[in-house]
Amino acid sequence: MPRWWRSHVIREIDHESVVDRVREDDGWTPRYAFMILMSAGIAVLGLLLSSPAVVIGAMLISPLMGPIVGLGFALATTDSQEIRRTLTTLAGGAAVAILFTAFIVLLSPLQTVTSEIAARTRPNLFDLMVALFSALAGAYAMIRGKAGTIVGVAIATALMPPLATVGFGLATLNGTVAGGAFLLFFTNFVTIALAVGIMARLYGFGRTLSPRQSWVQTSFIIVIFVTLAVPLGLSLQKIAWEARASRDARDIIRREFPDDARISQIDLDFDAQPLAVTASVLTSRYEKNASARASRILTDVLGQPVVLDIEQIRVGEGTDTETAQLLATQNVRREVQGQVARMTEHLALVAGVAMDAVTVDTGNKRAVVRARPLPDAGLASYRELEQRAAAMTPGWTIEIAPPILPLPVLAIDEEDVPGDPDQLALALWAAQRVGIAVDVAVRGTGHDALLKRFTDRGIDARIVTGASADRAVLRWRVEE
Repeated sequence: MPRWWRSHVIREIDHESVVDRVREDDGWTPRYAFMILMSAGIAVLGLLLSSPAVVIGAMLISPLMGPIVGLGFALATTDSQEIRRTLTTLAGGAAVAILFTAFIVLLSPLQTVTSEIAARTRPNLFDLMVALFSALAGAYAMIRGKAGTIVGVAIATALMPPLATVGFGLATLNGTVAGGAFLLFFTNFVTIALAVGIMARLYGFGRTLSPRQSWVQTSFIIVIFVTLAVPLGLSLQKIAWEARASRDARDIIRREFPDDARISQIDLDFDAQPLAVTASVLTSRYEKNASARASRILTDVLGQPVVLDIEQIRVGEGTDTETAQLLATQNVRREVQGQVARMTEHLALVAGVAMDAVTVDTGNKRAVVRARPLPDAGLASYRELEQRAAAMTPGWTIEIAPPILPLPVLAIDEEDVPGDPDQLALALWAAQRVGIAVDVAVRGTGHDALLKRFTDRGIDARIVTGASADRAVLRWRVEE
């Protein structure tokens, strides 16, 4: 068989012309840089608009396949100079694409994680297999002179959309999105390069390698594939478990209600501890303790604690007192949920952070957020922001923790009474919100009354030697 392959298949291949075709597209050229910018721009706009057609257009014009295929052939022939050249081209193109897409996202009013973006943040073993099969087909088409197949390969192996998603993650400071998308790009890039290298070796490229070089090359490829396959396999297993958990939750909830009931919405928060499940059910009859029963069954099925909240929405003719009370309770709960959502969005905007950075305790009606540094803003500005936010949400306790900024200097008299009570109140507020110990620098001893103002608020404070007897310099304590 090997002899027949060499004499009837490899002999038909014009190796020199194939290498020339590969080399035409694997280097850095003005055309390559321009097409990187254009495909990156199209990709990020398609992701922001959640338009699969636009994203596919970006895949079609992306020139990234050129240097990756060139890298595969260079690996097959162990051409170190060509390996460096193609890696430099690929790295430069990836960097340009990420920076350009991040710039577009920063200018865009749309910065939400769409379904197209989310789809590229959780690579799994199937993504590796798609890249492998597509790369083998692309390499075959390149070697056999059937370049039309490359179009399908460009669509199947998503290279530019993950880079655009990385740019989105960087622009929005979302490490989860950026990290997951980069892993997808890295998986596709490495798999394509190695698969092309394998196909190139099968068709006689790199025949001058010694048996030892071939063995080392083969071992390297196997190790890389295993290294990628293990975490991607675990990711696929987790995704499969989540899909099964969603299906089990829907089935268990459905069995708690009459046959004519319908689940209008169900959400599972897999990051919550314990697992949080919320569902809305359209039913003609209210079922007592449905949430508790379904929660116990789902806990047993999934083998982990589950908190289940079922909202029952009465439909059909007639209503009774109990159902009317239920509807009133549900209306109140929806109003509270809407208020919490609006408050969270407002606090995130005020503090300059993402909405998931706002901690909300609905039971105690308390919301806490740590603000980012704002230009030319002092502690008084952040306290004012907190007061305005609290005025907009009566009945709630709002706490905005300011950045680490200089504390005010207090002018004090002989009785340790501050000349400006508001400055003392500002210092006490900042120390409580930040949660860092404070040093009170003042000359002399016997300043217990001043120190007590801090300790009564639960602030860790101490008196240290200062330069003046008529003022107290407040500093954040830096532990040595």
